[in-house]
Amino acid sequence: MSSEGYDEAACLRRARARDESACRELVEQLYPAVIRIVRAHLPRRDAEEDLAQEIFVKMFSRLDQYREKVPLEHWVSRIAVTTCYDRLRAQQRCPELRRADLSEEESERLDRVTAETADATDADAFAARELVERLLERLAPSDRLVITLLDLEQRSVAEIRQLTGWNSSLIRVRAFRARKKLRKEWERMELRERES
Repeated sequence: MSSEGYDEAACLRRARARDESACRELVEQLYPAVIRIVRAHLPRRDAEEDLAQEIFVKMFSRLDQYREKVPLEHWVSRIAVTTCYDRLRAQQRCPELRRADLSEEESERLDRVTAETADATDADAFAARELVERLLERLAPSDRLVITLLDLEQRSVAEIRQLTGWNSSLIRVRAFRARKKLRKEWERMELRERES
């Protein structure tokens, strides 16, 4: 649905009155932003639609709490980030990522990517992205969230503060510690590889 002719205020009034077409219209308008947040924060793609649906259920159940002091998309984005954070926190984490956990093909691609050659292919870039996601899975949910927002999505500290409610100092400290943990996990994986 195009944004042309979309009147957010009227749509909100109708949605609060339980008008199903208004609710569908809100979902259609907000879905791209919600699914982008879900995809950025979930390590596995298998549950992204379920999580997006959960976010919209939370949004509609709290619609009466929305006071229109911030744009609706920002308010829903905060619900989405919080929901993703809660899901990450609830997921069981694997004890450690070892190089041996990678397939032979993933390990070879990793070697090519880290060999400092300019010959990296799209497949190598994809493998590197998968490795980054695997490393990020080892972080606590709050650390993963701050690294994803700050480093992968290139959001500013002010944007992260608005999305999470954390203060600027906390964001910077979490980012510093998370990067340190990622480096240590990478070094452990490399050390285990050399020893085996």
